[in-house]
Amino acid sequence: MSSTTGSSAQGGVGGSGGPHSLAFRVMRLCRPSFQVDTPLLIDPLDLLTGEDILVNPIAASQLPNLFKQNPITITTNTETVPDLTFRNRYQLLNPSDAIGLSGLLVLPQAFGAIYLGETFCSYISINNSSSFEVREVVIKAEIQTEKQRILLLDTSKAPVESIRAGGRYDFIVEHDVKELGAHTLVCTASYNDGDGERKYLPQFFKFIVANPLSVKTKVRTVKENTFLEACLENHTKTNLYMDQVEFEPAQNWTAKVLKADEHHSLSNSKTREIFKPPILIRAGGGIHNYLYQLTMSSHGSPRMKIEGSNTLGKLQITWRTNLGEPGRLQTQQILGTPTPKRELELKIVEVPSVIILERPFMVRLNLTNQTDRKMGPFEIFFLQSDPKEDKAVIVNGLQTMDISHLEAFSSTDLNLNLIATRLGVQKITGITVFDVMEKKTYDPLPDLEIFVNCE
Repeated sequence: MSSTTGSSAQGGVGGSGGPHSLAFRVMRLCRPSFQVDTPLLIDPLDLLTGEDILVNPIAASQLPNLFKQNPITITTNTETVPDLTFRNRYQLLNPSDAIGLSGLLVLPQAFGAIYLGETFCSYISINNSSSFEVREVVIKAEIQTEKQRILLLDTSKAPVESIRAGGRYDFIVEHDVKELGAHTLVCTASYNDGDGERKYLPQFFKFIVANPLSVKTKVRTVKENTFLEACLENHTKTNLYMDQVEFEPAQNWTAKVLKADEHHSLSNSKTREIFKPPILIRAGGGIHNYLYQLTMSSHGSPRMKIEGSNTLGKLQITWRTNLGEPGRLQTQQILGTPTPKRELELKIVEVPSVIILERPFMVRLNLTNQTDRKMGPFEIFFLQSDPKEDKAVIVNGLQTMDISHLEAFSSTDLNLNLIATRLGVQKITGITVFDVMEKKTYDPLPDLEIFVNCE
């Protein structure tokens, strides 16, 4: 349902001198609101019973009968009709009456607030208040912001043939609001008046676009995972029902939303599979938090990972108000913690699921050249900080692995044969890369925990 309200936006008139036969009236099309009357009603039972009536089991069992109420009527000679007098105006006839909803809808009496992401819809009427007909009316309507002018209507190719005396011409324009700040709805008309004189009428209607939501983000990195927390705060005067708050990851990322575990009765409900209730963010400062787990795609090229690793993605937010008016926002690109550029990346790709004490097992490694030049040759070895310390995981075979040159942005896989010498949770530590040509030792691979079983 839509309604029209007289514009309270600031308007102005310009154009050629002298009085004009035509004038614009701008009315905003928007949904009505519920009529809420704060009632001061009483239940007659409150006057007859005390607060301790539920303490007595016998009295409590008779309570439903006391609450049975019949509609108040007046019996005449011919029929029984409802009592429409005011003698029962303070009586609570139905428990739902305490809500204060009368069942009526109220048309907005003001232009109202306009928020970013909404669709501004306006009903415009151009009225002929003169006593003669005007002809060849060319009408234009456009939205002017601080950055651009957007044409909404132009009848120059098909002018309105005539508007009779006392008549009007109506039309509707829509605009998706994508900018904050001052907006001006510019309505212009050029026409021939009763004397055949060509006149030009411009009128301006100004309004302000506010931000409905503020989005605050926090980024935390834990090992290979990045966690993004988004806090949405409602700045409007009405409740917002969030249809969708989706994170669109950048090309080299994957995202998964993290939610609290639901009660089994809700998670197994077939109704929730069909109808997903929206998330409510209350008016005037209500907040809701969303948590996303981001993971770097393993199939992304090294060049992509270096150039785009700082850009995580953006949020797509859609919502509706109390009576279903939609809104949509898209955030700017969210940036993560800057990743230092490394020439080489050595990582463990695969580890056996079961490792037996004093039995060889194979660990698959991957070495990636993240530069735009050829590098190598390399040696991979175990760096031992304390030579006297006995390691729980040692190399089975040659202590050093030789790798030939790596082309720019290329990678190679290699297998490392190891043996665990202790039971329980142990660490693979000290795997290091050495550049033979540049005589440079790179940072060792981060420690990896494994569990060693007995036979």
